[in-house]
Amino acid sequence: MKKTGRPRLLILGCGDVGMRLLPLVRERFRVFAVTSQLERRDALRAAGAIPIVANLDEPHTLARLAGLAPHIIHLAPPQSDGVTDRRTRNLIRILPEHATVVYVSTSGVYGDCGGALVPETRPVNPTNVRARRRVDAEQCLRAWARRNMGRLGILRVPGIYGADRLPIERLKKGTPALIDADDVYTNHIHADDLARIVATALFRLQPNRSVHTVDDSDMKMAAYFDLVADTFGLARPPRLPRAQLKDIVSPMLLSFMSESRRLSNRRMKEELGIRLLYPQVADALRDHHLASARDVPVKLSAGPNNA
Repeated sequence: MKKTGRPRLLILGCGDVGMRLLPLVRERFRVFAVTSQLERRDALRAAGAIPIVANLDEPHTLARLAGLAPHIIHLAPPQSDGVTDRRTRNLIRILPEHATVVYVSTSGVYGDCGGALVPETRPVNPTNVRARRRVDAEQCLRAWARRNMGRLGILRVPGIYGADRLPIERLKKGTPALIDADDVYTNHIHADDLARIVATALFRLQPNRSVHTVDDSDMKMAAYFDLVADTFGLARPPRLPRAQLKDIVSPMLLSFMSESRRLSNRRMKEELGIRLLYPQVADALRDHHLASARDVPVKLSAGPNNA
């Protein structure tokens, strides 16, 4: 790729959402995508990025990233153990001063909110180690931004869905859901909308600000499963009280079914100016239904290919 005058953008964690993001940024930036998998280099090149082989778990591989780009999108999740995010701590060591960083975090940092409507100003209260690692990452990045006059935006993301990110296998297995009295509110964002929000945040984010990236759906978890089941012609999941369900599902799955909150998306709309492609989960599923009726290959995405 020839050098151009376009500003440089570094993307870390270029999985599904990253691949959807590339078509939205490759015309305005010279994009470098970090991968630890040699076999992904061709796919990244084809999508318009310059692949760089490096690994956030191996700090010595990150030296070549130091000062490479003034704009950074951090999509990489923490490692799967411990209460600190070692990957983000390794990344911070090579971030340049005055850089713009967009970090894709999780709404799990709030823990269980009892179904309350949650603004970004609510204090974090992580209740599992996965969320504690995310809080650690956010705090480390905020400290970096203060020390280095960086411009940081934190996007707190709920459940991401798309054509290949639906609970189809769970429904086929007949995994039970909670009865309404025990059920939790859940939040959603389509992968294509998330990619658009990340791209927009590069230009419109307010420094050192967190923003919820969530659609307008107001659903309990079992209602979401029912909606997907009805769309795909599958049986709705049976309902059980929490006391019975905890003896059936895995501890990780039970943890997802133990936190209830409804995220406000006012900042996302007012500060970033986002107009969602899919304001409701039902909108995306309706697209699937119409495409299937016309015998068109199913694409719930409105654009190109896990954060």
